[in-house]
Amino acid sequence: MSRLNTEIDSAFQGVGTKGGLEIWCVYNNQLISIPKSSFGRFHSGNAYLVLCTALRKIGNPQFDIHYWLGSDANEVDSVLASDKALELDEALGCCTVQYREVQGQETEKFLSYFKPCIIPVEGKFSPQNGFAGETYHVTLLMCKGDHVVRVKEVPFLRSSLNQDDVFILDTASKVFLFSGCNSSTQEKAKALEVVEYIKDNKHAGRCQVATIDGGNFSGDSDAGEFWSFFDGYAPIPKFPSSSTAQQQSLATCAKMFWIDTRGNLHPTGTSCLNKDMLEKNKCYMLDCDREVFVWMGRSTSLTERKTSITASEEFLRKEGRSTSTSLVLLTEGLENARFRSFFDKWPQSAESNLFNEGREKVAAMFKRKGYDLEEFPDEEEEEHLYTNCRDSLKVWRVDGDEISLLSIPDQTKLYSGDCYIVLYKYTYNERNEHLLYVWIGCDSMQQDRADAISNASDIVASTKGESVMCQIYQGNEPVRFYAVFQWLVVFKGGLSRRYKMSLVEDANKVEISNESKTTLFRVQGTGPSNMQAIQVNLAATSLNSSYCYILQNEDSVFTWMGNLSSDSDHDVLDRMLYYLDTPWQPMSMKEGNETDTFWDLLGGKSEYPREKETRRQIEEPHLFTCSCSSSNDVLKVKEIYNFVQDDLTTEDVLLLDCQSEVYVWIGSNSNVKSKQQALALGLKFLEMDILEEGLALMTPVYVVTEGHEPPFFTRFFEWVPEKANMDGNSFERKLATLKGTKPNTKRSSGSSWRSHSKENASRDLRSRSVSSNGTERGVSPSSSVSSAQDRKSSSNSTPVVKNLFSETLSVDTSNGSAREASSSNTDISKENQLGGINLDLSLESLAYSYEQLRVDSQEPVKDIDATRREAYLTEREFEERFKLTKPDFYALPKWKQNKLKISLHLF
Repeated sequence: MSRLNTEIDSAFQGVGTKGGLEIWCVYNNQLISIPKSSFGRFHSGNAYLVLCTALRKIGNPQFDIHYWLGSDANEVDSVLASDKALELDEALGCCTVQYREVQGQETEKFLSYFKPCIIPVEGKFSPQNGFAGETYHVTLLMCKGDHVVRVKEVPFLRSSLNQDDVFILDTASKVFLFSGCNSSTQEKAKALEVVEYIKDNKHAGRCQVATIDGGNFSGDSDAGEFWSFFDGYAPIPKFPSSSTAQQQSLATCAKMFWIDTRGNLHPTGTSCLNKDMLEKNKCYMLDCDREVFVWMGRSTSLTERKTSITASEEFLRKEGRSTSTSLVLLTEGLENARFRSFFDKWPQSAESNLFNEGREKVAAMFKRKGYDLEEFPDEEEEEHLYTNCRDSLKVWRVDGDEISLLSIPDQTKLYSGDCYIVLYKYTYNERNEHLLYVWIGCDSMQQDRADAISNASDIVASTKGESVMCQIYQGNEPVRFYAVFQWLVVFKGGLSRRYKMSLVEDANKVEISNESKTTLFRVQGTGPSNMQAIQVNLAATSLNSSYCYILQNEDSVFTWMGNLSSDSDHDVLDRMLYYLDTPWQPMSMKEGNETDTFWDLLGGKSEYPREKETRRQIEEPHLFTCSCSSSNDVLKVKEIYNFVQDDLTTEDVLLLDCQSEVYVWIGSNSNVKSKQQALALGLKFLEMDILEEGLALMTPVYVVTEGHEPPFFTRFFEWVPEKANMDGNSFERKLATLKGTKPNTKRSSGSSWRSHSKENASRDLRSRSVSSNGTERGVSPSSSVSSAQDRKSSSNSTPVVKNLFSETLSVDTSNGSAREASSSNTDISKENQLGGINLDLSLESLAYSYEQLRVDSQEPVKDIDATRREAYLTEREFEERFKLTKPDFYALPKWKQNKLKISLHLF
């Protein structure tokens, strides 16, 4: 809500209540609101005020104020625009970041608001007709930039052309694009967007478009016509001009000044900056050479802030600083990452954590009052929309340079001392997709981790690079990882040779055998399709009032329910008891009613936490271009503001930072061809923490290739599948679109993070849950489709992955007969004739008749999980026998399930 007082302009009534842009022009010492139809048209003789409001999913809206100063604007209008920016900040509750924008030197953030560009108009703004003194004439424009483009009108002379930049010649009947031979493909592609903008807005779409290559004179009619405007062709030197030589970014020494109420600057006299130096009742200027920040304390008045900005601008004039010097105005508490980077140990912001903590506290308060409160909706519900949990799952355990394919019963049992490769094949929009995880146990050996990444890269190569690859660490798994398993148990200990060797070498380590030792499991999850039991340290400090636990030893089993746990948590607890296959009847107890035996097994009572571990929410994602210098191995990144799908240029490697996970996107024509190399870039990005948002080094990193983007990546864009599958480089693709050539497309997937409706989300979720809830993955073949070769595994053979995988993953459905399965943890798949792995088998080959599955059958089936006989029935026969659907059956308590199975001779 706006907060107006006598010092605030009435033009700001109701501002910031809607997302998007609001623009005002300074005219006759007052603000005139600019209609949306004129956005992006700035007159060089005026000053403008621009407000960008971003409505975030979590927290308060984000406000950015820019005051734009035309090259011909007078000083009075410029000062008024600066003052009005402060008034607008006051109207919005002093929670904005302000930028000074000078014509021709605008920040990329400002330019990103206007797609594809802004083209300043000569003259002054007039509210009567919008333009004063503007007439159509032939113009020559110079374009610079690859993701945002700066457009500048240059003299209509041959000498204005060069081989480093891209130029647009706009004539009455035709628009020419002249590309210097030293210009980049991305720059040429971006300039084509400007050509399209000019064609649509200045020519009503009724002009011709021609492209001219500055490096060649082909002699065609378009080139001849272009050069005729310059009195004939003459060669332009191809060597780079000194003006475009790459500038070295030198480390600058930041200097801080305190600004008094008269506008005088007082040096702080120290180069070691600390946040504690900034006082709430003062304003400061931080001089970083090419950029200057003005920091305004929360307790300062509007007059003091105006004085500090005037003093800073006067300082830049006296110093003779270039107009390209950036001036950013920050209010206390809204410091950006660049400003914070000049200070030692700036405390991390806790805004997101406060939101999550508040949400949990409200839920806990209602529960203590006796209300049965459903859990708040969060990211987990939405994640299921982007993962189909019904198809093929393969899990390999890594043991040095050998990997072992796990049998179906064992693929839902992971060990903290090992590393695993999880390959999930699913169908989306009638296309097979591959999602490959490298799961790194928290106690695994460093060399095993490196081998896991190497082996996973070979598996990716076997899918022709189409697989999405992700590295995840135990304890930092994304929700969709759990969803592909549906239920999962993580044990302490390990089975790899290196891990066992470490036990011998380190006397402090004790190997844990789950069959003979007392174990404690924390149970977590949201429902039947997302359940986990995580083994934790055997101590009372491992308990938490917001979770449920299973404590078992050789003689007994206890279940413990925290006071802040929900009914859904208790349901998950009952289900996980089934999967842990405990031999004893569990003794159930609630927090505060524990027996002495329970505490004795945990080594005695102790304090333990009550708050639930909160998962970091995806806020507003950030997109970066990234490149790594081969000479010094330094990662260079640059943020792309207000990104769209078109910013995914095929020549680039881009990185999408979603806080809780990071995506590295590899363009088809980029110089990064290996997903292992791309993964290294993602890990470097985590180390740098560009936005200083506290990214953990164990944040999941996905590697995605162009043309094979998964739906949980494309949701962050307004996605058009056809664009992701066009041939050629960026310039050729844009040119084909501009000229109306229809590209060949290979896939049609993707959904929108920004426009996906809740109604569609709920419908998709309901339709998918019908198939996933009733079939528990890892035990029932009906929920984990496997090849016949998986059930005829050899525990003595562990081939190297490079010999195991061929160029393509083949599908073998020729032999549908069931074969003898092995429950060994070293099961591997039999190689086919091509040396590849068979990934599929039709579901029908795993179904059996009721008569075959009965325990008293005359022709018993031997290659099944005897504890889950009912899962091998077809859907139709299951409903005939049980009078229930599979989802309804598995929603019943375990004892009811067993009672029904006994009555049907299936138990």
